[in-house]
Amino acid sequence: MEVREGMSNVVLTLGPGHTLREAATRMVEKGVGAAVVIDEAYPGPRVISERDILNSLGKGEDPDSESVGDHMSDTLIAAAPDWSLERAAMEMSKRHIRHLVVVESGELVGILSMRDIVRVWTSEGATSGMTSPESEATAGNVGRG
Repeated sequence: MEVREGMSNVVLTLGPGHTLREAATRMVEKGVGAAVVIDEAYPGPRVISERDILNSLGKGEDPDSESVGDHMSDTLIAAAPDWSLERAAMEMSKRHIRHLVVVESGELVGILSMRDIVRVWTSEGATSGMTSPESEATAGNVGRG
């Protein structure tokens, strides 16, 4: 399966001047765990995730005065829509990140989270060799009586 099959086309974008509280509020409203940060002064988009916000809060920083620009990622890891989900998962694991921005022909087309990958791999009809806990439980009861 490919990244395009798992990515979300709903991409929340923020500017670096938004506060962390504004970022968190918009993430909750959209039901996403990360936002793409567009900064005219920076070449290319960056990402701010729920983890970045939690790290700031855990340090006792004020979400009403801390800006997205001070907590967004330093670098961006982008995926192509035709990457396999396995390749995307390997990149995320290797780089200790949970979100990839999906870019096609230089345009932002989506975002892929580790949660998206798990959802696709465990969905009905997925092509992985995984079995659901329900089918394993049922298989264990076959022939018992």
